[in-house]
Amino acid sequence: MAKKKTDDNNNGKDQLLEKLVKELEKNHGKGSVMLMGKGNENNHVASIPSGVLSLDNALGIGGLPRGRIVEIYGNESSGKTTLTLQALAEVQKHNGVAAFVDAEHALDIEYAEKLGVDIDKLIVSQPDYGEQALEIVDSLVRSNMVDMVVLDSVAALVPKSEIDGAMGDSHVGLQARLMSQALRKLAGSVSKSKTIVVFINQVRMKIGVMYGNPETTTGGVALKFYSSVRIEVRRGSQIREGKDAIGNETKLKVVKNKVAPPFKEAQVDMIYGKGIAKENDIFNLAVEEGLIQRKGAWFSYVNEDEEEVSLGQGKINSLDYLKEHPELLDYFEYQIRKKKDLYIPEDLEKSIKEMKKNEKKALKEETQDKEETQDESDEEK
Repeated sequence: MAKKKTDDNNNGKDQLLEKLVKELEKNHGKGSVMLMGKGNENNHVASIPSGVLSLDNALGIGGLPRGRIVEIYGNESSGKTTLTLQALAEVQKHNGVAAFVDAEHALDIEYAEKLGVDIDKLIVSQPDYGEQALEIVDSLVRSNMVDMVVLDSVAALVPKSEIDGAMGDSHVGLQARLMSQALRKLAGSVSKSKTIVVFINQVRMKIGVMYGNPETTTGGVALKFYSSVRIEVRRGSQIREGKDAIGNETKLKVVKNKVAPPFKEAQVDMIYGKGIAKENDIFNLAVEEGLIQRKGAWFSYVNEDEEEVSLGQGKINSLDYLKEHPELLDYFEYQIRKKKDLYIPEDLEKSIKEMKKNEKKALKEETQDKEETQDESDEEK
């Protein structure tokens, strides 16, 4: 009897709760208030691949989160812009619209094309001052047409009053105030439009710090609070080919993550003039996950027919083999994403289906050839 009374009370509360939500929606507009458990799409954070599989793995959701603000920061020439350009190329690859707000006025168009960016479809802005740059970002987000906006960089957002003033004038806190105001406006519209807004930031040294990390980012602390994801890019040792330096080992550390567990890292090879080496990244992850086995100096993998296929002797030869067979890169990426329960892009699924279809076709043709050869042999006898 007591149990029935409790159930009646709970049903009554549920009805009152639904009535409250409907009343609030009526007063403030549809979607202003919601019950999270009612199958709402907000229960799952959608993502767009960053173009770097190990980073997608470190982010925990298979890419950069939609409808969120992301900060990518690091020292000079560490690979921040390269990382964002590869992410923009990935957005375009999935039929998305990408925008680049070049506050530094330093975008290398030829380099962007080498990284896979479709320049003809890339929205580019080179604003004159900070307020204009942030207004353009806000307009792009509110248009509901752009999938990713990159602003390069926060340090280059100079307030108009500073540009109009003399060189020696003091302008304490103007940039921090500008960023704080802009982020307050952007936060809501970014969430509604599902646009990814990426701020590239630079590192500065704090004066007089004796203990702890002396590094800090520009533009005040507002960006640290409003960012759902913060990625630190740190350049490591040089990659050499003989006596020539051809790139750098680069560490990508997720120092803040509101959509998955933080503090995960990704190690990538940044090759000068070419960007992040995709085949190296996938190869290293495939070895780590046991998809590629190492026996002495030889690398091999087991295909879906349970046959062992050799990739080559040594890492360099194995990587060359993967470059010659890009469908294998797709196969390993698919297997890693599936194993790690990461978002699998539609084009990757199509590529795998096409690969399996071609394998079946090749096997069928091989079987037919064997049968024809056998028939000819029987006739000769």
